[in-house]
Amino acid sequence: MTAVPVVIGMRAPSAAVLADAAPASQGLVDTHGRVHRDLRISLTDRCSLRCTYCMPEQGNEWLARTSILSTDEIVEVAQVAASLGIRTFRLTGGEPLLRADIIDVVRRVSRIEGDEGPVEVAMTTNGITLAKKLPDLIEAGLTRLNISIDTVDRQRFADLTRRDRIDDVFEGIAAAAASDLRPLKLNTVAMRGVNDDELPDLVAFAMEVGAQLRFIEQMPLDAGHTWDRASMVTREEILEKLSARWSLEPVPGRGGAPAEKWRIDGGPHEVGVIASVTAPFCGACDRLRLTADGQLRNCLFSNAEYDLIDSLRGPAASDPAQRAAAIGAMLRSCVHGKLPGHAINDPSFLQPARGMNAIGG
Repeated sequence: MTAVPVVIGMRAPSAAVLADAAPASQGLVDTHGRVHRDLRISLTDRCSLRCTYCMPEQGNEWLARTSILSTDEIVEVAQVAASLGIRTFRLTGGEPLLRADIIDVVRRVSRIEGDEGPVEVAMTTNGITLAKKLPDLIEAGLTRLNISIDTVDRQRFADLTRRDRIDDVFEGIAAAAASDLRPLKLNTVAMRGVNDDELPDLVAFAMEVGAQLRFIEQMPLDAGHTWDRASMVTREEILEKLSARWSLEPVPGRGGAPAEKWRIDGGPHEVGVIASVTAPFCGACDRLRLTADGQLRNCLFSNAEYDLIDSLRGPAASDPAQRAAAIGAMLRSCVHGKLPGHAINDPSFLQPARGMNAIGG
């Protein structure tokens, strides 16, 4: 395994670009009128699993540790983002629980207040070390939780993740189910010939533990760039398989949420589908992403990144006011450069150079 240096993205925006961007008083509004209220912060590109659709088992190139943002830097970016209208911070990875100071990150970010009061801190995790850390995470201010699980079959889990850790995941889910964190969501990537025969069983498992299952169409975000559209289980196929067991009723009021939701047999249980490929929801997207090495991304599938490292560590970084101004300028520039959609279905689409583990969920 090797470490790679920080990926340098776009430098500080020009005065002309900032003149066209929305003023700070208007928050983070792009040129298509989308107001951004969600920032996904990747804490590390490393993971305790090696899911076949995400990364190879060996030979991964990890980000150099010197390029990873410190907790102080993460908090500083979050404070500026909150002042510009960001209301929810989702901590992701890789696997965020691998970060040694994860409790401190949650505690410090959860204490940030925006114009509308305290921000919300959510997390997406594979759940392997969750049971042990959950009490401290909740005490620190964690308010929402998503746990990834693509199968409930032991051998299939080991084959898919290349790790025999399903008992640890079950333990983490049980701990989350016993907590007050609601809604509790379980994320599943639907894959043809891998787990598409157990989609209803996964929903049934989620209902048993009081969670909402969210199926995700497999996206072109694997580190090996081997994604094949033919292997992707579509939104319509997912709904067809579920409808064979239950009656599904659409839940209105989706807003900017990535998942469409359906009420199961009249409720109270619900199931969601995130159909980024076959039913894009770009028109309501309110999310930005910050990679573990300090790059802002305005779309999960973007090939452009906006570099915050110079704002945080460059020649002018010794002045807190200048740092905050530079971070705010880069956030507004990133939002200003956001395209109408991701164009996955366009022949000219190019898969991002980074894999999902290095971008952040």
